[in-house]
Amino acid sequence: MSALQRRTAAVTDTRLAAIIDASADLKDQLCELNRLRDRIRKAQAELAKIAPRYDYLEQERPIPVGYRGPRALYGTLFKYARLLTRAVDERAKPNGERIAEFRDSAKESLELNLFSSEPVYDDYEILRLTDSLTDFAEKFGGNDPLVKQILAGKSPRARAIELVSGTKLKDVEFRKNLYGKSVTALRTARDPMLDLAQTIDGPARQARTAHDAQEEIKRQAYAEIAKARFAVEGTSTYPDATFTLRLSYGKIIGYEEDEKEIPPFTDFAGLYQRATEHDNKPPFDLPRRWIDRKAQLNLATKFNFVSDADIIGGNSGSPVVNRANEFVGIIFDGNIQSLVLDCIFSDKQARAVSVDSAAITEALRKIYDAGALADELEEGRID
Repeated sequence: MSALQRRTAAVTDTRLAAIIDASADLKDQLCELNRLRDRIRKAQAELAKIAPRYDYLEQERPIPVGYRGPRALYGTLFKYARLLTRAVDERAKPNGERIAEFRDSAKESLELNLFSSEPVYDDYEILRLTDSLTDFAEKFGGNDPLVKQILAGKSPRARAIELVSGTKLKDVEFRKNLYGKSVTALRTARDPMLDLAQTIDGPARQARTAHDAQEEIKRQAYAEIAKARFAVEGTSTYPDATFTLRLSYGKIIGYEEDEKEIPPFTDFAGLYQRATEHDNKPPFDLPRRWIDRKAQLNLATKFNFVSDADIIGGNSGSPVVNRANEFVGIIFDGNIQSLVLDCIFSDKQARAVSVDSAAITEALRKIYDAGALADELEEGRID
């Protein structure tokens, strides 16, 4: 359940029900509230049934190196196979009926991802694919028809070796050539990874459709609950996140951690100091350009700052303005203590982390030779 859902669900407690029950005008809303709660419970129960197939065949999940893929088939090569398979299928549909990542508006991102020249290491691909196939087989059992179809009578490792060594998807030109072709071209390519992607695409899409249908039921029910809450509490209640513009007010302030005062600002001097303390090794290493141009920077320039603004996942990229309505930074993260903001607001240690606008313009001018862009940003104009 998301933070939005947890916050919205909190209004369906006995307190809200009691308020509605005490008002004759709101009796009907109480009945509707109970129906909505039943609808959410049923949808959640259905999602629990769908979850295994959806999780292993469709849902994209993060792994340490950053690639997102279904749990049964981790790997860069399977990612390419799925993108090619679905790009061909989705292109035949009207734009509005396509999966979001294959619509015209996402074409540039899709092609950037699909035609990436990032290196692919066979040993690592085999390791990841072996691990995920083993997990899949253990979850559903060796007698599951789809497990049998995917493993093709082989062990997870043997199957992974066969798929990785037999595919031509490591070749960018091969991917580009197939991208513009038909479903028939994919099937006649005789590529084992592509064949696998096409094999599971039907079951994966079915799981996605069923999952999305139940999520939509829940979204609509939560929206109706929010209306009931507003009818009772009016503007005194905290608004739900609905992708509409909203403001969070706060102040720039440090905090205490392990009996140590954490200042609200960092600066460029601290950036270089931290890199030096760690011998400029990952994850504290600086790009060569930053090292070579250190002398050109004003090291007293503020770099990042923290504030007690109430944030949640998805707020990254939000502009920060001061009371004079001047742009002063961009939120991009929260400290570890800010995880509590998913459930309840606390300004004791939870902090939003923002990059300072002064750091942006200083870096544009002194590091990236983008003085003209800095001028436009500071003058508030776009040519």
